[in-house]
Amino acid sequence: MICERPHARSLPTRPVDIGIMNSRLLISLLCAGALAFACGPRSHSEASPNIAKASPLQTSSAKPVVAPTVPRAKKNDAKDARLDSKLNVTVAHNDVHLAFDVKNVGGKHAELTFSSGQAYDFVVVNDAGKEVWRWSGGRMFTSGVQNKQLGVGDVMQVSESWGAAKPGHYTAIAVLKSTNFPVEERVDFVMQ
Repeated sequence: MICERPHARSLPTRPVDIGIMNSRLLISLLCAGALAFACGPRSHSEASPNIAKASPLQTSSAKPVVAPTVPRAKKNDAKDARLDSKLNVTVAHNDVHLAFDVKNVGGKHAELTFSSGQAYDFVVVNDAGKEVWRWSGGRMFTSGVQNKQLGVGDVMQVSESWGAAKPGHYTAIAVLKSTNFPVEERVDFVMQ
């Protein structure tokens, strides 16, 4: 005699959908990979520069003002990486054009580190030392750390204009906001 249990029922079995499990695993792995890529170190040398490049604006009636200083090489912790900087000020009518060049004159590349999206700044002070204009005034910058590669002999050029100049004696100040290669240049000029 075969004994059957009255309460024992076989439950229908569901087939496990492997496709759903694989897609969940794939999505998790893609998210982890994207996060690792976004947070990992990378070189910015191939990326388009986020710093405006321009040469100093010269007009036929403009009188270039150049500081009579001997070029100074800025030395830093990175062995053989040295920067030379130059600030040119061109005065034309009521406009002042500021051009700041930073060149790697060392024997190996320099990786400039910036604590924010602001890589440089221009400031103009009057003869009393009071700030009359700042390029970054009223601007907003990203708060992420950024790097810029300067190969041997490479030049980073930035320029801006100040259009509200009144007659007087002024000092233009250009600042490279790098945390590992800070540079500052000053040039006196006169608005007539």
